[in-house]
Amino acid sequence: MKKIVILYIVSFFCGVALLTSCKKEIGNLNNPVIEDYLNNATKPQLDNLVIGTESGMRNNMELYLEVVGVIGREMYRFSGSDPRYVTDLLGQGTEKVLDNNAFYLTNNWNARYRVVKNCNLIIQATNTTNADIPAATKKGYLGFAKTIKAHQLLLNLNLTYTNGIRLQVEDPDNPGAFLGYPESLTAIASLLDEAKTDLTGATIGFALSTGFDGFKDAAGLIKFNRALAARVAVYRQQWAAALTALNESFFDLNGSFNLGVHMVYSTGPNDQLNAAYFPKNRGGEVRVAHPSYVTDILPGDDRIGKATVRTSTASSSDGSLSSNRDVWVYTSSTAPVPVIRNEELILIYAEAKINLTQIPDGIVALNRIRTGHNLPVYAGGITVAALTAEMLYQRRYSLFFEGHRWVDMRRYDRLNQLPIDRAGDDVWDKFPKPLTEN
Repeated sequence: MKKIVILYIVSFFCGVALLTSCKKEIGNLNNPVIEDYLNNATKPQLDNLVIGTESGMRNNMELYLEVVGVIGREMYRFSGSDPRYVTDLLGQGTEKVLDNNAFYLTNNWNARYRVVKNCNLIIQATNTTNADIPAATKKGYLGFAKTIKAHQLLLNLNLTYTNGIRLQVEDPDNPGAFLGYPESLTAIASLLDEAKTDLTGATIGFALSTGFDGFKDAAGLIKFNRALAARVAVYRQQWAAALTALNESFFDLNGSFNLGVHMVYSTGPNDQLNAAYFPKNRGGEVRVAHPSYVTDILPGDDRIGKATVRTSTASSSDGSLSSNRDVWVYTSSTAPVPVIRNEELILIYAEAKINLTQIPDGIVALNRIRTGHNLPVYAGGITVAALTAEMLYQRRYSLFFEGHRWVDMRRYDRLNQLPIDRAGDDVWDKFPKPLTEN
C-alpha cells in the first residue's frame, strides 16, 4: 500500500452534473489536504467528501467489468493497443501467468482503494468534527461511508479471492495485514452491520445523485445496505442470513427488475461518461459477447438483446478468437451501471431458498425471472442440483456484464465448466496481490 499514490476525490467535483449544487465553505479547492477535513470539519466539507466518494465509485468500473467478464468467458475485449485482454486474461500459453503489476489489476485495485480512502476520511472527519453538527446527522455520514467502503472492498476481494485484501488502510504508511477470503468477507459483513446501526435513527443531511433515487433517506440507505449484506451472505453460504437481509432490503419479488442503486453518468461539464458503453458495430476497440452466450441461451429468451448481431464479425488480431455479437448492456454513454438491483435480489432469494431446500419458494422466484424474460415456467428436475444449475443460468443471463459470472462459477467450484477457446488457455481463479502490496 505504501507505493500507491492516494488521490483524494474531493471538491473539484462540485458543480458537475453528478449533483447540481455545491456549497462554497469547503477550504482550499485546488490543494485540499487531510488536515482541512480532520480539524473540526464543517458540514459543507463533509458533503463535499460524499460527492467525491460517489463520483469516485465510477472510476475504472468499465475495466472491472471487462476483466471479470473476460476471465468469466462472458465476453471478449479486442484491443489493438493492448493484446493482454486476450493473452493474459484468457491464460494463453502454458507459461503465462497474470501480471501483478499490469493495468488490469492495479488500475482496478487503486481505484477502489481511493474510494476507501475517501470513506475513511469521512469517518475520521465525522468523528472529529465540530459540535455544531447534530449527532443524528453525523450518524448519516458514518453509515453512508461504511456502506460504500464495504462495497468497494468487496469488489477488490472479488479479484484477489484467497489472496485476500487489506482491511486496515487508514494509515497508508502502516497498513494492516492481508486477511484471507473468509476473514475478509466476515469483516465486510461486520462493516455493513456497523453501517446499518449508524443509519438507524440517522438524519441524512447530504445530497446524493439520481442513482440513489428512492434511497436517499436513512430508511432507503438501510435497504441498500441490507441488499449488499444479502450478497455478502450468499458468498459466505449463510443462506438464512441472506433471507434476513433481503427482508430488510428493497427486495420485491414482483417489483421492477431495475429497482436499485446505480452509478450515473452525464454529458455535463467535468462529469464522466459511461466508458462501458461502446457503439454497435464498432471497429478497432470492441467488446463482443462470448459465442457461448448465444449457443447456450434458451429459445425465446429476450436477454439475447444484450448481445446484438454485428454487421461484420469481430476478431482478435491473431484471428484465434471471434464473435459476431456486440455486448449491448449499456446502450448509451449516459446509461447507468447498477451497484445492486432487484433482479439480483430475486436471484439471491432463489439461491438461498434452494440451498435451504425450500424448493417451492425457490421455483417461484426462478419463474419470476423466467416469465419476466419471455420464458415458460420451469419444468426441469426438482432437486437442489438441478435448481442450482437453473439459478446459475438465470444469473448468467440476467446479470450479464454486471460483474458476477466469474465470481458465481468460482463460488460453486465450476470454473472448469467455463469454455476454453484455445489449446493451452486457462481459467484463472484469482488475481495475485499487486506488486505494490508485496
